[in-house]
Amino acid sequence: MENSLYITLSRQEALRRQMEVVANNIANMNTTGFKGQRMLFQEFLERPDSQGDRMSFVQDYGLMRNTQVGPIQVTNNQLDVALKGDGYFAVETLSGPRYTRGGSFQLNPDRELVDRNGLPVLGDGNQRIVIPAQAVRIDIKGDGTVETDQGQAGKLKVVTFADEQRMTELGGGLYSTTQEEVAVEQPQITQGALEGSNVQSVVEMTQMIDVARAYQSVQKMMDSEHERIRTAISKLARAQ
Repeated sequence: MENSLYITLSRQEALRRQMEVVANNIANMNTTGFKGQRMLFQEFLERPDSQGDRMSFVQDYGLMRNTQVGPIQVTNNQLDVALKGDGYFAVETLSGPRYTRGGSFQLNPDRELVDRNGLPVLGDGNQRIVIPAQAVRIDIKGDGTVETDQGQAGKLKVVTFADEQRMTELGGGLYSTTQEEVAVEQPQITQGALEGSNVQSVVEMTQMIDVARAYQSVQKMMDSEHERIRTAISKLARAQ
C-alpha cells in the first residue's frame, strides 16, 4: 500500500473512534451527572525505512472530560441530592471506594443509603449511612449532614482529586482513581434535585455531522488514490 493511503487510513480510524465518543455523549444526554468527553489527537511521525522521509500520521492518545457542572433539575424527592460545586460522592464496592456525582439515592432493605446501583453511600470516616427505622423525615443539609426526626444519621462524604482527568470512568456513573482523596471542606449540596448531564445536544449533533463529513472526505481521497494506482499499474502493464 502507498504511504499516502497509510496516512489517510490513520485519519479515518481516528475519526471512527471520535464518532464513538460523540455517540456515547448523545446516548448519555439524560444520564444523571454524566460528563461529556472529547477525543485528543496528536501528530505521530514515523520513518518507514532508513532512507525515506518521516511520514505524519494521525493518532488519538486520550479523552478529555468536560468537568463543568450540569444543569440542576428539581425532583422534590427527599433522597435526591445534587452537587452544585466541585467534588464527588463516595460509594462502597468490593474493589474499594468508587466515586460518583449521581445523587439519585434510595434506601435498601437494611435502611442504608445507597446509590442507583445499590452501592452503599459512604459518610465521614467511610461509614455507611443508616436511616433509623422510625424516621419519617430526612433532611440533607448543604454541607452533607443527614438529619432525621430521630436524630442525625451521618454526613455525606464529598471528596475531590488533584487531576480529575486522570479518573477512570467505569460505567453506571462511577469513577475510580489511584489519587489521594482531598476532602471538600464546604460542599454545595442541594436536596430534592439532581445534576443533569452537561452534554449539549445541539453541539453533539453538529459534531457528529462534522465527523461524518470528514470521514466521507477521507474516503473519497482514498478512493481517488486507489484509482490512480490502479490506472498506473494498468498502463505500465500495457507498455511492456
